[in-house]
Amino acid sequence: MCYIKIVKKLSTKWFRKWAKNADLSNQTLVKAIKNLEMGLSAPSLGNHLYKVRIKREHSGKSSGFRTIIVYKENDRAIFLYGFGKNEKENIDKVELKYFKKLGKDLLELTSDQLKKYVVREILFDLEVEK
Repeated sequence: MCYIKIVKKLSTKWFRKWAKNADLSNQTLVKAIKNLEMGLSAPSLGNHLYKVRIKREHSGKSSGFRTIIVYKENDRAIFLYGFGKNEKENIDKVELKYFKKLGKDLLELTSDQLKKYVVREILFDLEVEK
């Protein structure tokens, strides 16, 4: 029998608010995770962190958004941070260090802990519309 692992697709509270202000739908974010899973244009920042480009509506990826995702294959993908390419070129070393620590902590959570964080609205399931 073959088992298919389901990747949990989540975001932090901060990222959810940012994505809403940037007018990014959950469907667009889930598509970005699928592109990451297929290895499409997502540079690794180390420690399971990836910088994923998301195109802005009615324009290309180069003028779009950059997002930071912690991703563990066949397990979970969690959006941590996002910014417009026109706002900022990249994250700095201090931010990278912080995101690596946050990502490590989030990857250490058990499935039950993740569920509790979703119920308490600390994390948000991108495949459930609210």
